[in-house]
Amino acid sequence: MRTQPGRRRNAPALTYDQLLERVRYDGAYPTRERAEQVTRTVLTALGSQLAGDPRAELAAQLPVEAARALHSEAPAARPLTGWGFVQDLAARTGVTPAVARWNTGAVLSTVAGLADPDLLGRILDELPSGYALLFGRAELVQAA
Repeated sequence: MRTQPGRRRNAPALTYDQLLERVRYDGAYPTRERAEQVTRTVLTALGSQLAGDPRAELAAQLPVEAARALHSEAPAARPLTGWGFVQDLAARTGVTPAVARWNTGAVLSTVAGLADPDLLGRILDELPSGYALLFGRAELVQAA
């Protein structure tokens, strides 16, 4: 992978404002403030599902403000499936599971576009089933 001149390797590809604008556009949120609220909530919840190197590597590829949200909660003792993640987010935020799924997709698909593909693959391998779709990726499973 080549880096652009004058750019640090692993430097975030977007500023926090640009990240929020992408989330706002993809999620069709009416205001920047709503996009920021959703982004912080989803990244905080995602951070509780990740631990160790993948969490730190992902944080290094995000703007500082987004990285702080990712690190704001300790990793959970028991990881949630993708659907469990959405249900937990819905319960925490007081929205329906459909809205929580929409919010999650808007943020995580944006994050997937920023993350190194190999890192995203390792993260998805580490997480329980159901997260690939939340990141806007196909989830392939072996036939039984």
